[in-house]
Amino acid sequence: MQIGRNLTDPLGGFLAEKRLLILDRDSKYSSAFRDLLEDAGIQIVRLPPRSPNLNAYAERFVRSIKTECLNRMIFFGERSLRKATREFAAHYHRERNHQGIDNRLIEPDDRPRSTISAIECAQRLGGMLRFYRRAAA
Repeated sequence: MQIGRNLTDPLGGFLAEKRLLILDRDSKYSSAFRDLLEDAGIQIVRLPPRSPNLNAYAERFVRSIKTECLNRMIFFGERSLRKATREFAAHYHRERNHQGIDNRLIEPDDRPRSTISAIECAQRLGGMLRFYRRAAA
């Protein structure tokens, strides 16, 4: 992040149209950093001390994106990193099964699919993320 950059700028700020940010008590979120966000109109909500279960979903997502995507790629700039994280987030929510919810998808595709249609292999990020689904009816 560049110092002095407008974080809520609609032309590229990563917090554009965001109004709430949940942070844990890590020292990397200094008071100067929190003040910068609050000056930009972002409401800061800090998790209580020693409450790891409140942050479990975020921690699990971070672990997944690192092991399944980011640690397996070489980035040549912010643009390629943003594309990879965008693609992984779409895969994570729409195409990847989750054991915690009985191997279902978080955002299932509601298009009608035939139970007798062929199973196809689809991919993202050049084949690094693969998933299987029935062909659309």
